[in-house]
Amino acid sequence: MASLSLQPKFSLHPNNSILHFHPQNKPQIIFFTRKVKIKTKTKCSSIDPQQQQQKQRESFTRKKKSVTETEKGVDPVGFLTKLGITHKAFAQFLRERYKSLKDLKAEIFTRHLNLQEMASGFEILGTHRHKEHRVDYMDWAPGARYCALVGDFNGWSPTTNAAREGLYGHDDYGYWFIILEDKLREGEEPDELYFQQYNYVDDYDKGDSGVTIDEVFQRANDEYWEPGEDRFIKNRFELPAKLYERLFGPNGPQTIEELGEIPDAETRYKAHKELHKDDPPSNLPPFDVIDNGKEYDIFNVVVDPAWQEKFRNKKPPLAYWTETRKGRKAWLKKYTPAIPHGSKYRVYFNTPDGPLERVPAWANFIQPDAEGKQAYAIHWEPPPEYTYKWKHTAIKPPKSLRIYECHVGISGSEPKISSFNDFTEKVLPHVKRAGYNAIQLIGIVEHKDYFTVGYRVTNFFAVSSRYGTPEDFKRLVDEAHGLGLLVFLDIVHSYSAADEMVGLSRFDGSNDCYFHTGKRGHHKYWGTRMFKYGDLDVLHFLLSNLNWWISEYKIDGFHFHSLASMLYTHNGFASFTGDLEEYCNQYVDNDAVKYLILANEILHALHPNIITIAEDATFYPGLCEPTSQGGLGFDYHVNLSASEMWLSLLKNTPDHEWSMSKITSTLLGNKNYADKMLVYAENHNQSISGGQSLAEILLSQGNDKAPQSNELLLRGSSLLKMIKLITFTIGGRGYLNFMGNEFGHPKRVEFPMPSNNFSFSLANRCWDLLEKEGVYQDLFRFDKDMMKLDKNEKVLSRGLPNIHHVKDTNMILMKDTASVWTKPASIRSY
Repeated sequence: MASLSLQPKFSLHPNNSILHFHPQNKPQIIFFTRKVKIKTKTKCSSIDPQQQQQKQRESFTRKKKSVTETEKGVDPVGFLTKLGITHKAFAQFLRERYKSLKDLKAEIFTRHLNLQEMASGFEILGTHRHKEHRVDYMDWAPGARYCALVGDFNGWSPTTNAAREGLYGHDDYGYWFIILEDKLREGEEPDELYFQQYNYVDDYDKGDSGVTIDEVFQRANDEYWEPGEDRFIKNRFELPAKLYERLFGPNGPQTIEELGEIPDAETRYKAHKELHKDDPPSNLPPFDVIDNGKEYDIFNVVVDPAWQEKFRNKKPPLAYWTETRKGRKAWLKKYTPAIPHGSKYRVYFNTPDGPLERVPAWANFIQPDAEGKQAYAIHWEPPPEYTYKWKHTAIKPPKSLRIYECHVGISGSEPKISSFNDFTEKVLPHVKRAGYNAIQLIGIVEHKDYFTVGYRVTNFFAVSSRYGTPEDFKRLVDEAHGLGLLVFLDIVHSYSAADEMVGLSRFDGSNDCYFHTGKRGHHKYWGTRMFKYGDLDVLHFLLSNLNWWISEYKIDGFHFHSLASMLYTHNGFASFTGDLEEYCNQYVDNDAVKYLILANEILHALHPNIITIAEDATFYPGLCEPTSQGGLGFDYHVNLSASEMWLSLLKNTPDHEWSMSKITSTLLGNKNYADKMLVYAENHNQSISGGQSLAEILLSQGNDKAPQSNELLLRGSSLLKMIKLITFTIGGRGYLNFMGNEFGHPKRVEFPMPSNNFSFSLANRCWDLLEKEGVYQDLFRFDKDMMKLDKNEKVLSRGLPNIHHVKDTNMILMKDTASVWTKPASIRSY
């Protein structure tokens, strides 16, 4: 059994779907179990068979009662009952899903101690600096026959650093383990202690005081052990040596007859007491033997209670052992790192189809396509003085969300890819000034092709190297927190890039490592790979990935992208009528649904303030309901139909023919979940690669760049303000805006790609428009005042909007006591 010291915050029994916390102040040892057969011996007992059966019945009753108590408050169809929905087939589907989820958790607990461990794979997988002057590497590749780490640190040799069979190199589940020992410098002697440890990052300046190990151990003996207590520590073989000499020495018995009968325990004990009755007092523990007088009783060895309490209160001498650790200076003086910081490396597999090299799945820094060459991982282990030090604490989630959606790469004014540092210094202050309280980052997770906007992820644990380093991204998140901004990450677990050289596709040479085989393993239209959510190791990877971004980068929440792609085997490309039968038929991927439930349960248990947002065009029933009531457990969902409605109206319907009823019903969405809804007036998809922003349509400054009269500009900007105001005041608990749309950005977004000769001319934002007095500055002031309206009047957090009157003939929409007119002739300039 291998052990890992963690600080578990909760445990989850297989029969319990609710997470229970057990706060503890001291680390525990979590054991990773292996397949071990345990033989137990049965003791003969004189218990009556009827009594034994009675005890078994009582035990079964207690267990049944315990299970019932732990499941108290859990109702697999609870949200259907709450909403008054009666649908026999869907209710049965929910009950079966609940049972299946319990079975899944039970299966997880055969391999992991609890769900925290299930979601903490990043603590042991990938490359990790070990305190005993080495680097450990672990990865999952069940289809491989041989595994090695190759890189510039070993001349890209596939034999120098390889996993060795029989030495924890490969387990039954397909995990490979490689140890890379630091190299002893020329002229240096090996460590005196075989398990000598070094401080690398934490307290890295400690341990270089020059105190020798012998001095530390001597001080431990002098300060820790009392006289007599260390006798058996120093002379641990004294007792067995004397016993051996007595039995087998020259003066001992030579034959069985000479040995004679061995006296019983009581006789030997009395003889021992008689022999030592005149011994002087000692600090050694005073033992005694007590016979309880029963025929089958064995003499119990007991100890003086006062001494026992004293012994229990004595803390182990760990402080002295910790003091034997040496510092970073001593380590660098004696050793050369096995993998220096910044080294390039890949993992080498020998498979049934031949050798191949891959970028490690758990690597946290990647060069996906460096100068047209094969991708590689970068070992990221900066010296402590260059490691980012966090300055700000996490923020408590607000009651309403005003989310500023942004893409770091196009956030600059120049025709180039902007960096994390550029974004931190220029965009974050603008977001704060504009009145938003959260940012949502797109395209942060590493992806090979820039034009995919970051949605075809290749490396799930790595920030995109095209924007900067992991330390740069930490600074971005920390500075955002310092400005009072939450940081959400657009996470894509609904599919993965099909790239084999840098991504997960055919990672170990097989077609079913992380993904389904056949047609189900490929997205119906996009060509991306579909995860095998029913596999424990795939769940281990995805759940750990979510926990990694929070633990390493202090992310405040996730926006789960395109859930329809994973929830259905048809990837959401089907017509939905709203019948519940469509959400429980053979096209629903039940494994994907269970993954989302697990993800929400674990995230909210480990990180109570985390926010999860679902993007699902089909609005799966129970999306934002508690998992204990049959829901999926998301905090919010995005109303995608609102932005599509506005775009359709502007393109296809004259504004004097707009239907107020349709606008209201679309913005309100499902009234049962209006308080869990986030809404866009326009989202980034509308203006990317060939699309148009609302400002581009209304202000008529598209590809023709036709100049507009002041009257038309005023009319277009007024209508845009009205669209935003109606959406903001009616559309739910939160509001989203894509970067630049707050001031009516006049250009669409087009990423560099072959069709535009890799031009960056449209892959940026025109921030200079805010410096000039005019329509764009006016739109920005209006958007800023909308944010103030929520901050001061709690427009978003107030609850469900009270729509008093909707009339299509006069185009009137009344909310609370305010009347909003959208008829062009009645629009007044802000």
